[in-house]
Amino acid sequence: MCAQPADNDSLLVIARPDLNQRVDQWLDHLSDERRLSDKTLLAYERDLRQFLRFLTNHLGGAPSVKDIAELRPADFRGFLATRRRQGVQSRSLARGLAGIRSFLRFLERRGEVNAAASGAVRPPRQARSLPKPVSSKDAIVLTSGDLCMEGEAWIEARNAAVLTLLYGCGLRISEALSLTGNMAPKQGTRTMRIIGKGRKERIVPILPAVCEAVEAYLKLCPYAISASGPLFLGARGGPLNPRMIQLAMEKLRGALGLPDTATPHALRHSFATHLLAGGGDLRTIQELLGHASLASTQIYTEIDSAHLLSAYDKAHPRR
Repeated sequence: MCAQPADNDSLLVIARPDLNQRVDQWLDHLSDERRLSDKTLLAYERDLRQFLRFLTNHLGGAPSVKDIAELRPADFRGFLATRRRQGVQSRSLARGLAGIRSFLRFLERRGEVNAAASGAVRPPRQARSLPKPVSSKDAIVLTSGDLCMEGEAWIEARNAAVLTLLYGCGLRISEALSLTGNMAPKQGTRTMRIIGKGRKERIVPILPAVCEAVEAYLKLCPYAISASGPLFLGARGGPLNPRMIQLAMEKLRGALGLPDTATPHALRHSFATHLLAGGGDLRTIQELLGHASLASTQIYTEIDSAHLLSAYDKAHPRR
């Protein structure tokens, strides 16, 4: 089943029936065969519908599959220029172009269009920003649960357990909060199977400190945790909202005087950066993080290099 429309574009006549049918088939393909997440599907559908709305104005009427087949590189550049004038940033423009290309490649495999025109358009150049990990010292304090920032001890222990999973295992916050009761790491647990982005599975090692943090939370939690229910619960016993962990991190970084970049996700960056600095190889770190491409992991080498250069500039006698 395809994703629900992301905005009101679906209420406008922005595509002929034959093209709308292809859009639904493409979304089903992305969901069923490519196994993309609902969030990614919604983003792709929204970007494509924005493109179809542009074409409706650009061509003077709702486009059909035949109209899509006759598009030229200038049409795609016109769309990007229009979105740029609307204030859309390069990263969003590049993602939108990627979604449009995915749709055109889907039609090309059906023999209905030639996707070469969109391939001739360069995506907008993006300023590359490096992830901002926290130091190992700060990461240990953040995950210790010793700062007593919460009114109830079990909530303090819960937050510490979640943050320890992010730093100790390199999990995304969504991955940590998707764990069920029967997946709780306990003493003696060596590895854990994680379902990540795109429903890809990976195996991550479990440190004793992670087991200790989770067990401390389980001992204090006032609610019964079922084997198939969520491991981490909110104050009223329901599934824990990730916003609660973000707010907890805001309190912790305020107490420690850390910058706004010290977010829960920064602990995942810290996991990768500290492994690399300790001699970990990129391929292993890629597998532990669940990155589909090594290029996504290589950015951590730039962080490590920047740190070394900073230390060099501060310490070299000829500085």
